[in-house]
Amino acid sequence: MTVMNHTARHTTTGHDHATHAVHEGQHGHAGHGTDAGAGASWGTAVKATLHCLTGCAIGEILGMVIGTALMWGNVPTMILAITLAFLFGYSFTLFAVIRAGLGFKRAIAVAFAADTVSIAVMETVDNGIIALVPGAMDAHLSDALFWSALLGGFVVAFLVTTPINKWMIGRGKGHAVVHAHH
Repeated sequence: MTVMNHTARHTTTGHDHATHAVHEGQHGHAGHGTDAGAGASWGTAVKATLHCLTGCAIGEILGMVIGTALMWGNVPTMILAITLAFLFGYSFTLFAVIRAGLGFKRAIAVAFAADTVSIAVMETVDNGIIALVPGAMDAHLSDALFWSALLGGFVVAFLVTTPINKWMIGRGKGHAVVHAHH
């Protein structure tokens, strides 16, 4: 069994579980198991989901504010909000792994692998709630209904996405791929 120096780069191929265990112990990343039988901790899943939620919230709020302020219709506003949510969600991970030393092309692949499912679930739930709350789609920026539906959607999206992220991280997927590059 080979144990890599903790400063060595880990790749998703050629990365054995013993090395990951040493890496976790040295950097305090316990709970990011990649073994199919190992589960991620709830704390790890919450942190990953909050990371995703931050990017999604910035993009979604910005998109909703822009679309609403420009008096766009519901569909173009929602498309802008979802697009910006993905853009900001991916960019947070992208910049972090580039800072860790990954090249741009590989960083993009890691960001997509890490965040696509989480952002997609979050956006589906959040936008579904906004669409289902009576009057929320037609509310204006100054309406409490606009903000309560949007922020309430984020809360529900967080609650739905966290267990999904826990399951994925426990199997070495989703946000777990980012930790191989810290």
